[in-house]
Amino acid sequence: MTEDNQPSDQSFDDSSLTEAREILSGLRRAIGQRIIGHDDVVSGVLNGLLTGGHVLLEGVPGLGKTQLVKALADAVDLRFARIQFTPDLMPADITGTQIMVPDEAGERHPKFQRGPVFTNILLADEINRATPKTQSALLEAMEENSVTVGRDEHRLDAPFMVLATQNPIEMEGTYPLPEAQLDRFALKLDAGYPSAGELARIVEATTGRAPVPIEPVMTIEQVHTVRAMVREVVVAEHVRDFAIRLVMSTHPTEESAPEAVKRYVRYGASPRGLLSLILAAKASAFQDSRLNIGFDDLKSNALPALRHRILLNFEGEADGVDIDSILTEIVDKTPINREAAA
Repeated sequence: MTEDNQPSDQSFDDSSLTEAREILSGLRRAIGQRIIGHDDVVSGVLNGLLTGGHVLLEGVPGLGKTQLVKALADAVDLRFARIQFTPDLMPADITGTQIMVPDEAGERHPKFQRGPVFTNILLADEINRATPKTQSALLEAMEENSVTVGRDEHRLDAPFMVLATQNPIEMEGTYPLPEAQLDRFALKLDAGYPSAGELARIVEATTGRAPVPIEPVMTIEQVHTVRAMVREVVVAEHVRDFAIRLVMSTHPTEESAPEAVKRYVRYGASPRGLLSLILAAKASAFQDSRLNIGFDDLKSNALPALRHRILLNFEGEADGVDIDSILTEIVDKTPINREAAA
């Protein structure tokens, strides 16, 4: 037993675990047929799938963000819809609208026409190219799994997951996402530029024969089952306390916060950030065939779970402070209670 593990009391049996791990291995292989490199990003997207969290992918155009989402949709037997966000997109284009439909007697009655949000996996492509009003149309769906049109509430089917892509905010024609909507994303993943070796493999894979279609390797029932298993991954008390201290250290009013946080940060991560961090760590441990999360699971998920929940003050914005650097410092300087872990 490692220093950050405790005996588990999971209710699922070994055969269920073996089946789940085989499914996840097949899912990674299926995505790998189309996506080269971006291992951390792929792991993050799978963490979102396994926990039911929404994921925001950021990177310059052409890095394969949209292709990754499409590959996931093809590999999982779920309904898929795509919305291309543009400045003229309206909220009703996302949620749906009331239309007048004639009955057999010729009288017209209102009927709700469902929008593309009524799906299992929703690709919100280039989400920050739409206006904040349209971006906010996703808020209720992301948080409540429902949309309200007029006085009527319409429930979304489960599972429901938003995978949004966005270009860096400095690029022309983009709008910053409202803080309330950013907080609804469980994880924010940065798609970096591929290495020279990965570029060579991309050229070979995409300029030769037509790619082989991806066959589904995971059903909707299996998604629900694996999500339930991930929820049962054990979090020992001292590991949970480490996660809490990580999140608390993002607040400038916290005594233990690094000087960079006190100087440059206006607001720290929300309680929802802590929940996202714990769940992502559970999913990482489960993908690694472990039933207990450890300190490294929390450290590796700290940036994806918290980077979009920290707001810089005026001085931080003016100095061009990098939030990831601040979070890295927090992770490095937050002490581990090894006596409790022993």
